[in-house]
Amino acid sequence: MSSFAKDYSKAMSQAGTSPFQEAIRQELEYSMKVELDKILATAPQNELEHTKKDLEGFKKLFHRFLQEKGPSVDWGKIQRPPEDSIQPYEKIKARGLPDNIASVLNKLVVVKLNGGLGTSMGCKGPKSLIGVRNENTFLDLTVQQIEHLNKTYNTDVPLVLMNSFNTDEDTKKILQKYSHSRVKIYTFNQSRYPRINKESLLPIAKDVSYSGENTEAWYPPGHGDIYASFYNSGLLDNFITEGKEYIFVSNIDNLGATVDLYILNHLMNSPNGKCCEFVMEVTNKTRADVKGGTLTQYENKLRLVEIAQVPKAHVDEFKSVSKFKIFNTNNLWISLTAIKRLQEQNAIDMEIIVNPKTLDGGLNVIQLETAVGAAVKSFENSLGINVPRSRFLPVKTTSDLLLVMSNLYSLNAGSLTMSEKREFPTVPLVKLGSSFTKVQDYLRRFESIPDMLELDHLTVSGDVTFGKNVALKGTVIIIANHGDRIDIPPGAVLENKIVSGNLRILDH
Repeated sequence: MSSFAKDYSKAMSQAGTSPFQEAIRQELEYSMKVELDKILATAPQNELEHTKKDLEGFKKLFHRFLQEKGPSVDWGKIQRPPEDSIQPYEKIKARGLPDNIASVLNKLVVVKLNGGLGTSMGCKGPKSLIGVRNENTFLDLTVQQIEHLNKTYNTDVPLVLMNSFNTDEDTKKILQKYSHSRVKIYTFNQSRYPRINKESLLPIAKDVSYSGENTEAWYPPGHGDIYASFYNSGLLDNFITEGKEYIFVSNIDNLGATVDLYILNHLMNSPNGKCCEFVMEVTNKTRADVKGGTLTQYENKLRLVEIAQVPKAHVDEFKSVSKFKIFNTNNLWISLTAIKRLQEQNAIDMEIIVNPKTLDGGLNVIQLETAVGAAVKSFENSLGINVPRSRFLPVKTTSDLLLVMSNLYSLNAGSLTMSEKREFPTVPLVKLGSSFTKVQDYLRRFESIPDMLELDHLTVSGDVTFGKNVALKGTVIIIANHGDRIDIPPGAVLENKIVSGNLRILDH
């Protein structure tokens, strides 16, 4: 660790800002500037402007990182949001829809966050290209949804993908297949920031390239980067010129995040006449969602609080389902002119997320990130809308994938809806063990996806395979001990069963 970085971390642990701390901070910023200038000098002419913008953005973030001390929220100031600041979806829906819904839709742009890779599910390339239903990928389903809207209402709602340098090339190749669909598709790239050596607090990149051994030197800085990147891309201004007013932003792997006409109408025709610049869709927490960010009232503003910002002594309180009843789905509706205004005033304030990573060679680095929802406090008349759980259907793991591939959901024009044959609306809890983590292993273990209409809970661990036409009902636990293998025979019906190592089937 450089003596400055050591001195700095020691100094920062002491309260107050002494001249000593300030001197160290300035020295670290100066060293960072020198390194970034060296990196910029290696940029080819055609990348110079773009790289310069990225490194400027990074420099601002690093400056703030050095200035912030301790958890970014004062727990004593956190209050429950006022009643009217989080509206129930039923109330929004009860207003109905106007006759001119097409003209309202024509003011919307759909933006999908498409920067992630499928590595956590053992896939190479963009996550959006993983097949999730009848050979359709996340991207296919998204295009189908918007095409259906445009055909039904004779509108022109465009789709914008925020790619990262990891996903841009592969995504652009695949977009050719939609050239005849009734959806205009645009892309822009989020920034590319240098990872910082945890010891020296200096970038590990020596030049701008990001291939070969330099691949690990760069990272996309979280979806909070959307405001600056969208603005810098020129798309924001183009859409404003075309008369677009709102973007609907969501993660591409959230299959529940479809365009909701009732929320859009509420934004366009606000009942109190005040323009609402930012809507965050929240939904009720279950025990599975204790880590999700929550909306609170903080210094008279709505504020998103993430678990990483909570002082250790209050983490259990934060996770409590009784005190903090809702969490952020990351489905957001944001005014385009408000983004432009705040971006030009440099007034979008998002907490910095410090994400520590260990690279393949064992080097410890940190990456500085921001989250798109954290900007809620910078907008005027922000609102939370408590939506049904069906609008939050993320696919982060193969356990999630099993749910969306099963007969629990029916597919219609790219949208998944819970099957009417399921008697209760809750989603079963599914936990597949490590033998199922990678998509190709998972697919190999199911000859066909089981009937899960009556399932409450499924846990599978070890070397287990499923034959064709298996039905799972109630609570089913299947555990193959180390060295054992369990093959669930074709046509088996498992209802409230525990199946263990030697394939005895027990009632419980």
